[in-house]
Amino acid sequence: MNTAKPPAIRIQGLRKSYKDLQVLKGVDLDVASGSIFALLGSNGAGKTTIVRILATLLKSDEGTASVNGYDVATEAAQVRESISLTGQFAAVDEILTGRENLVMIARLRRVEGPKQVADDLLERFGLTDAGARRVATYSGGMRRRLDIAMSLIGEPAVIFLDEPTTGLDPEARLEVWQVIQDLSDGGTTVLLTTQYLDEAEKLADGIAILHEGAIIVNGTLAQLRQLLPPAKAEYVERQPTLEEIFLSIVGKDKNGKTTANAKEAP
Repeated sequence: MNTAKPPAIRIQGLRKSYKDLQVLKGVDLDVASGSIFALLGSNGAGKTTIVRILATLLKSDEGTASVNGYDVATEAAQVRESISLTGQFAAVDEILTGRENLVMIARLRRVEGPKQVADDLLERFGLTDAGARRVATYSGGMRRRLDIAMSLIGEPAVIFLDEPTTGLDPEARLEVWQVIQDLSDGGTTVLLTTQYLDEAEKLADGIAILHEGAIIVNGTLAQLRQLLPPAKAEYVERQPTLEEIFLSIVGKDKNGKTTANAKEAP
């Protein structure tokens, strides 16, 4: 008996054009349930177009796509109930407090106990102390964490994160990375579009590279590494990266946690 779970996302022969511009040229892609899958590509490669089709915001010209077992074209309502989409910029109301943002979304989605849901999410995302403050006072990382928390209301099976760390500073990026990892650990399937290669390397279980509307490489990081010649072992004096210097100075480790080693520049 085959007990393997079906893919959380399945794309076959997906095509999309805008007049004479071919954006997607027959994309095929499977994303395993509960995984973090990174879709890499430069601006204009077609990443956001794929996400918009999967989220039922855009219709493809050809091909099929399903999310959580539902066809995006013929079962759009069921797809929408299964997903959440977080765009490149945090969609939060700056006039409201963090807690009020969460309560509002919970009520709009008709979730039982909206106030308790809000409090639970504030605690889960490390925002309890800031919950009563207006979002206008939040840092970029805090806004993004709140944005992702809002997207989880209703417990979607699949979440799309479209360039989630664009414009964030190094500390905020680490905060968001930890949130994404926690989502996957909890069983949520995450489709992550990004231009940052280190982001995919850090987080992704599977990686696909989209170039000029087509998937040119698809596999795990280990499989992608096999495409290049083996590395030669040489002694090199390694200097700290700028990211490591920055995090050391501000007293953070690579996971965004506070350390006791904060240093001051001479």
